[in-house]
Amino acid sequence: MDKSQKPESRRGFLGVIAAVIPALSIASCAPFSALKHVTAKIDRHRFFTEEEWAFLNAACGRLIPADDSGPGAVELAVPEFIDREMDGLFGHAVTWYMQGPFVSSVPELGYQSSLTPREVYRAGIAAVNTHCRNEFGNKTFPELPPATQNAVLSDLESGALDFDAVSGKSFFNFLLQNTKEGYLADPIHGGNKEMGSWKMIGFPGARADFSDWVDKYGARYPIGPVGVDGGRG
Repeated sequence: MDKSQKPESRRGFLGVIAAVIPALSIASCAPFSALKHVTAKIDRHRFFTEEEWAFLNAACGRLIPADDSGPGAVELAVPEFIDREMDGLFGHAVTWYMQGPFVSSVPELGYQSSLTPREVYRAGIAAVNTHCRNEFGNKTFPELPPATQNAVLSDLESGALDFDAVSGKSFFNFLLQNTKEGYLADPIHGGNKEMGSWKMIGFPGARADFSDWVDKYGARYPIGPVGVDGGRG
């Protein structure tokens, strides 16, 4: 994340993801004007402390900010998605090989740390807030202006900001990965409130039958998305 990037440009990854979805699936289903009501901040959390929750909301809000093209990560309850992940299989690294030795190596050799994702989040948030207090007049990350928050996140992403207790880069990678997942996942998992991101990119969700549209190349799919549990956006 380039420190000079405008916040809205960081939404570009959505275009990349949308490009691999079949054309009949990504044709616009609803304009953003239909999503204006998706603005309420979610304030339910189980794993994160109040200070950690404030950090998570601020960081997710910088990674995917709301703009004229659609709602941001906070508006779509991405922090709640991540909070749920911490108490699930992912957060506890249940299905991962977590025995040593742990070595500095190429990504192809897999995750190299004794810390589970939930431990990475806990240590990473504490380390970033300590860094911010030391560097910015005793202010925590959520208390910083957006431009400074962007700079801190950029330093984490590049590896310029690292810590003894946890890898700053690993922490950022988890944060970015989980923010993307929460933004685009089925709402049954806690994020993507009211299927806001699906409506924005025109993704129909878990509809079972597109037989009426297989030969309508370039046509706009007019029916809104459906969730795995049958809920409709």
